[in-house]
Amino acid sequence: MSFHCACCGQIHEGLPDIGSSAPWAMYTIPEEERATRVWLKQDTCVIDDQEFFIRGVLEIPVHEQEQTFGFGVWVSQSQEHFLSYQEYHNTDAIGPYFGWLCTEISMFSPTLSLKTMAHFQGNGQRPTIELEPTDHPLAVAQRDGISLERAWEIVHEYVKPSNLGVESSE
Repeated sequence: MSFHCACCGQIHEGLPDIGSSAPWAMYTIPEEERATRVWLKQDTCVIDDQEFFIRGVLEIPVHEQEQTFGFGVWVSQSQEHFLSYQEYHNTDAIGPYFGWLCTEISMFSPTLSLKTMAHFQGNGQRPTIELEPTDHPLAVAQRDGISLERAWEIVHEYVKPSNLGVESSE
C-alpha cells in the first residue's frame, strides 16, 4: 500500500508514521489565548514560560517487519533539560532526560502522563521516546511489538484514507 505524504507531498510505500502537532496541554488553552501564551515550533513548545515540551518519536516494533511504527509524540521537560536540548539539539551527547508523555493516543488510552525517557540522536533526528516498562498497553506494545494488521488499524483510526491520500498499490 502506498500513501501520499502530507508533509513532503511525495508518494511513499509502506506503513506511515503518525503524530500529534502539539502537546495536549496546548489544546486546554482557549484558542484566542494561544497566540500570547503558547510558543509552538515544529519540535518544541513552551506554555506560559513555565511548561516545556519537546517532540520525539515513540517507536513500536512491527512483528516480522524491519520498519518500526512511529508515533510523533510530545513529552514534558524540565526547563533545564529543555534549554539543554535547544542548545545541543543536534547531538547525542545529552540525556537521556525524563519526561511525562503529553500526547493522548486514543487506541491505547489513557496515555497522558506515562513516564518517559527522551534519548537524543543528533544528526537532525528527533529524540526517541522510551516508555517506562509497565503493563500499560502502549508500553507493552513498545516492548513486545504489534502485528502489521494492528499497525494499519491504528493508522486508519487516526488518518482516514481519504484524508491521507492512501491508495492501493494494486
